[in-house]
Amino acid sequence: MLRGRTHVYGDDIDTDRIIPGKYTKTLDMSELAAHVLEDLDPNFSKIVQPGDILVAGKNFGSGSSREQAPVALKRAGIAVVIARSFARIFFRNAINIGLPLVEVKHHTIRPGHEVEVDLIGGVVHNLTTGETYQATRMPSVMIDILNAGGLVNYLKTHRDYKL
Repeated sequence: MLRGRTHVYGDDIDTDRIIPGKYTKTLDMSELAAHVLEDLDPNFSKIVQPGDILVAGKNFGSGSSREQAPVALKRAGIAVVIARSFARIFFRNAINIGLPLVEVKHHTIRPGHEVEVDLIGGVVHNLTTGETYQATRMPSVMIDILNAGGLVNYLKTHRDYKL
């Protein structure tokens, strides 16, 4: 179970809004975290806390295939991203680096709500309102990848894969 305080944004947040391109040339993950979502919410990196949950609308993570976008969110402390839908390449990149994502088509989550996410059961509980939302269930192999901390770690622990 993942539990945290929510930060809520709208639809069509592309990877340039998650991490502006001018910061993607660094290998310093702290630098990425310091600038995450700054064009959307200049205060985000100052208020986000480890374990917080990002909630968005439809088409989250559209745009480029840059892996820095989910890396910046994870490094900033985001425990899980809830959205109505995700761009497919962002979804895969997030799973690959160990950032959990859940799709919830209908919800009334607001900023500052306390939310609990059950990745295995595919359920989101809004502890502030008492509401429960059904999420799209993630395949078990993706849960295994997340539990391993990302795809590279997962492959290292499975002898049937060679890097």
